[in-house]
Amino acid sequence: MSAPARSVIKAGCEALAGRDKALALAYEDCGVPEWRARVLDYRLLAQLVGHQQISLQAAASIWGRLEAYLGEVTAETMRAAPEADLQACGLSRPKITYMKSIAEATLGPLDLGTLAETSPEAARETLLAVKGIGPWTAELVVLYALGAVDAFPSSDVGLMESYKRLSGADVRLSVAAFKAQGEDWKPYRGVAVHLLWAWLHFDRARKKQARQI
Repeated sequence: MSAPARSVIKAGCEALAGRDKALALAYEDCGVPEWRARVLDYRLLAQLVGHQQISLQAAASIWGRLEAYLGEVTAETMRAAPEADLQACGLSRPKITYMKSIAEATLGPLDLGTLAETSPEAARETLLAVKGIGPWTAELVVLYALGAVDAFPSSDVGLMESYKRLSGADVRLSVAAFKAQGEDWKPYRGVAVHLLWAWLHFDRARKKQARQI
């Protein structure tokens, strides 16, 4: 598990606020965000796969059932679990295939302990060679587990929604346009990611509070 020093995150926030009005608003509202540091293990990889293309609420519900069934989500428990039981937890067949593929990799050639000590570039390349790990998952791994300040999961819907609201736009940018926007945030795209996530939660909490008044 790794995270940049708070001074590095703060420097990134200040640099980004000077370049982008939307990120300046996020920084004004939220301050220096907490980094989402995670241990690089099979559980992280499986959880990221489980969260793909569904809402956070649905993903949390499915993950809760999966943990209740397996006891502990590890490569060993996932490899041994019958597909029908995993489907009963709410996992789709493609996600089961990916989770089992990643389990086989981590029990074989993929050494996660060594991977956690490599560069973000090398880690991305290694991860993308595993069936079931795509660019979004790989970027989140290097962001969470390696503390890469320039990691950028450009297809993340939450990030695009946050940027849309902060920019006052009517529609979200396309994935290609959002990726291009991220070029202006180098070498702090990972800091921009955390600012956008922090502001999205801030905005949701603010709206919820307003509804209760």
